[in-house]
Amino acid sequence: MSTAAKEGALAHLKVLDLSRVLAGPWCTQILADLGADVVKVERPGAGDDTRHWGPPFLKDAQGHDTDQASYFTACNRNKRSITIDMAKPEGQALIRQMALSSDILVENFKVGGLAHYGLDYASLQAINPRLIYCSVTGFGQDGPYAERAGYDLMIQAMSGMMSITGKADEVPGGGPQRVGVALTDLFTGVYASTAILAALEVRNRTGEGQHIDMALLDVGMAILANQAAGFLNTGNVPKRQGNSHPSLAPYQDFPTLDGAMLLAIGNDGQFRRFCNAVGKPEWADDERFAGMAARVTHRAVLIPAMEAVTRTRTTAQWVALLEDKAVPCGPINDIGQAFGDAQVKARGLVVNQPVAPAVIAQTAIESIATVASPLRLMATPPVLQRAPPALGEHTDEVLAGLGLDAAQVVALRQAGVV
Repeated sequence: MSTAAKEGALAHLKVLDLSRVLAGPWCTQILADLGADVVKVERPGAGDDTRHWGPPFLKDAQGHDTDQASYFTACNRNKRSITIDMAKPEGQALIRQMALSSDILVENFKVGGLAHYGLDYASLQAINPRLIYCSVTGFGQDGPYAERAGYDLMIQAMSGMMSITGKADEVPGGGPQRVGVALTDLFTGVYASTAILAALEVRNRTGEGQHIDMALLDVGMAILANQAAGFLNTGNVPKRQGNSHPSLAPYQDFPTLDGAMLLAIGNDGQFRRFCNAVGKPEWADDERFAGMAARVTHRAVLIPAMEAVTRTRTTAQWVALLEDKAVPCGPINDIGQAFGDAQVKARGLVVNQPVAPAVIAQTAIESIATVASPLRLMATPPVLQRAPPALGEHTDEVLAGLGLDAAQVVALRQAGVV
């Protein structure tokens, strides 16, 4: 990610972020990393819920826990934070004023929730026809569940994702499991940013904005991918099978002399090279294992035979043996080991951003570490403009940009509007 003065790809865009927690903020962080000016509106005194979702908490300069949860930092880099009480008419007026000059608005309130404040799509489109207004909800703007609240864990369960994640029922420890991160929230954020960029292209042609309806359930069903395709075209309901793959073999974890490794053999050439490397060339010629479909069918015979071999070397020895033979093989890292990996370091995937002096004085937090954007645009790379903001850190700055003077800002603060 670039820290230079070069503008990001979306530096010409203004984004009004009324979203909280993860899916919406993930979307707006993608836009912010690409250079958009994202102003995050938060509740006075409380802010985004994730500011309080800890432990773990950020640490101060002495290494002690603060009251700032690290969760918030995952999805709010490069944004400006302003506090506004939208329940107050004066707060609603400020948000409408901001919407007038915004290109994009992202919100994740319940269906119809912002209509009470005159901040729904119809109300804001009337004053800014160019506005691209993205609504993120659990179940979408219509349908029998539209008014329900939706959370990632619920969607992982309802979509069937948990039914295909985890060990098989007959294996000790078997049962449905959630994915280790809020997968549908994250994918919804990515899909939402894609939809917004598409809507911008339409606006470039027509001059008109539009309403985008993003639903976690829709995304949860979409990312079932090949598992959904298999069911829809055969009627067979996929089952959990741990780390093995329903259509590929061998494609799973294997025990080693000192732990475990991952083999991801995706074609017959890779399988033959593996067999030759381990001194078992006859496996590649065995009709039970000669093709992918055959290996899947006879995995109950193949996998135990392979496990007997993989137990004879350490994980590092296996990686060294197979690395130059184009056989996908690697360690199963914990997150600490992953961030210590040479390739992760070479790609610069950890960024440390200093916080503003006023924030240091308030929190004793000197810098915040986040994971770099994976979007590598060579001419207009993602930018690092701001650390994840303190609550209301940019309130005065944003209000000044709206034309309010210092006395007006003081009056709004005394009235509890900001």
